[in-house]
Amino acid sequence: MKHISGNRYLRKQGNILYLDNIEVEKILKSSKTPLLVFLEARIRDNIRTFKSVAERIFKSPSVFYSFKANYLNDICKIIKSEGIGAELVSLPELHLALSLGFPTNKIIAGGPYLDNKFIEQCIINNIEEIVVHTIKDIERINEIAKNHNKIQNLCLRINSQKYDTKLGTKLLVQELKQIKLYQRKCTNIQFRTILSHYSTQMNNVNQFSKNAEILIDAFNKLYNYDVEIKNINFGGGFPEAAIMPKSQLELVFSRLHKILNDEGIEYEKIYFEPGRFLVGDAGIFITEIVNKTEDRWIFLNVGNNICPKFSRSSFRFYNASKIDHPHKYKTSIAGIIPTDQDVLAKNYFFNNDIEIGDKVLITNVGAYTLTFSNRFPYELPSILLVNGLKISKIFDPKRDHDFSLKPFPS
Repeated sequence: MKHISGNRYLRKQGNILYLDNIEVEKILKSSKTPLLVFLEARIRDNIRTFKSVAERIFKSPSVFYSFKANYLNDICKIIKSEGIGAELVSLPELHLALSLGFPTNKIIAGGPYLDNKFIEQCIINNIEEIVVHTIKDIERINEIAKNHNKIQNLCLRINSQKYDTKLGTKLLVQELKQIKLYQRKCTNIQFRTILSHYSTQMNNVNQFSKNAEILIDAFNKLYNYDVEIKNINFGGGFPEAAIMPKSQLELVFSRLHKILNDEGIEYEKIYFEPGRFLVGDAGIFITEIVNKTEDRWIFLNVGNNICPKFSRSSFRFYNASKIDHPHKYKTSIAGIIPTDQDVLAKNYFFNNDIEIGDKVLITNVGAYTLTFSNRFPYELPSILLVNGLKISKIFDPKRDHDFSLKPFPS
């Protein structure tokens, strides 16, 4: 069998296409398009690859799954069962992680918006670290921790200064003085970790190296102001596992390890926050051609409403109805939102003989598509979880209505 889209759980044999061990045609007999399918075995493979490489190269690496990549209940259960921690940015995510039983010492939470209830729930539940983007939030965290007689570990988000990003502190002299003052005055917080997230879809070793240089510079600046940092958090930014093979991941981790050693950085733990790498290529849309034009435009029954380009995913398109035909003819692909801007791909290599009703696979849709979706006035797709020969419906729009996170209980 030949692998499709670099994914060994997506295979073809002649004109038969398989998702894991199930023929796509069998899936379509009981489900209509559009349909979103997740491959459980692929998620587990990606997790084990990431962990094994990290553990071989670093001492005490900790891996935290970025919930914002995909917070579907069943996906997060798989993540938890593999011993991965949780990286959260919101109160509803915190509620989900706690309800699923993620150990609190494997949860880090925080972001550019920290309201008092979010801070309080993190502190009450003994969350390992709160990530601080704005140093003005430190006093508030300390006060809330003091009210609950707790000492809260903090992670400082460092501004990468890439494309004039506003996220994180630049550690200017005045900020460094303020952090040193907080360390002395605020007795209910501890600075433990620094974090830098350089970019997304990083598949170049030099990008990861630049991120390491930013963190080393921050580590040394803080040290010079008597602020001792214990842990280094390299953030996420990893592409789909189908895009970054194991050999490339090994190269990236080896370079990061060497940079830290060469600079003499002493740390207790190394953190990573993968999201896309773990779940991105485990998600596949099965869609349908609903219209076509003479100049080789095809229209699918999904669009940027549910498969948004804003997700920055590495979408790949295949005619599942003619999977044995060569895909070498330039074709443009549009969605169903009534705007000329709903374009999924232009001049994409597709098969020659196109018919309305052909089923089309869109691969690498497992991360950020759902969380960035805007829904539009269309019915949501059903979502299936496939594992070997087993199919489970994990989201039914008629039963579940919406896949948004539930509010945190009051």
